[in-house]
Amino acid sequence: MTRYIEPTRMDHLFNRTVAGLTRIGISIWGSRILYVRGRSSGEWRTTPVNVLTLNGSRYLVAPRGVTQWVRNLRVAGNGELHVGRRIETFTASELSDDEKPAILRAYLKRWGWEVGRFFEGVDASASEEQVQAIAPDFPVFRIN
Repeated sequence: MTRYIEPTRMDHLFNRTVAGLTRIGISIWGSRILYVRGRSSGEWRTTPVNVLTLNGSRYLVAPRGVTQWVRNLRVAGNGELHVGRRIETFTASELSDDEKPAILRAYLKRWGWEVGRFFEGVDASASEEQVQAIAPDFPVFRIN
């Protein structure tokens, strides 16, 4: 079974607010607008995301699981990150489950206040075993 958590009305409101600010050039704790081509339509699809920088590499984490942007990025393999008028093109590679724990822990450390409820009780202080156990449910992409 593929894990996906449907956004609530409050999530939609929060995402619209963050997206609006990011579109005018105000990044909230690393927020970007992800543009990725739809896997069926080929049209640009957008969503606000948090870009994590860790040890010189950058990552996109999907706290709600296998979302539409994850499915689209898996097919497209590339996209754009926008902040105001700045546009950065990137290619993406999905990480294996064994590569995810350090990224998930750093993501929770930075944005746990925002996304912690999606991690089913696991937080940045969780044991290595707990983080490894949830890794399959959270897609992570390295972006270049």
